[in-house]
Amino acid sequence: MPENTPLSDEERSELERLRAEKAAREEAQAAARERAELERLKAEKVASEKDAAEQRRIAEAREKGRQLMEPDDDDLRMPKGQKIVIAAVVVVAVVWLLAMALG
Repeated sequence: MPENTPLSDEERSELERLRAEKAAREEAQAAARERAELERLKAEKVASEKDAAEQRRIAEAREKGRQLMEPDDDDLRMPKGQKIVIAAVVVVAVVWLLAMALG
C-alpha cells in the first residue's frame, strides 16, 4: 500500500479503537501506580506513627524511672527507688542468713 493515501473509514475506525485501547491501558497503569503509591504512603504514615508512639513511650518510661531514682528536691534525702532496692537487698540477705543458720 502506498504511504500517501488517506486512511479508509475502516482503517480510521480501527486506528481510533486501538488508540482508545492504548489510552485505557495507560490510564489503568497510572491508576495502579497511584494506588501503589497511596498504599506505600499509608504504610509509611502508620510506621511513622508507631515509631513516634514508641519514642513517646520510651521517653515516658525514662522520665518515670528518673523520677523514681532521683530525689524530688535539692536536699540529700534518698529517693524511693533507692530505698526499695536497699530494702529488697536486706530482705534477701536476712533470708539467706537464716537459711544458712538453720540449714
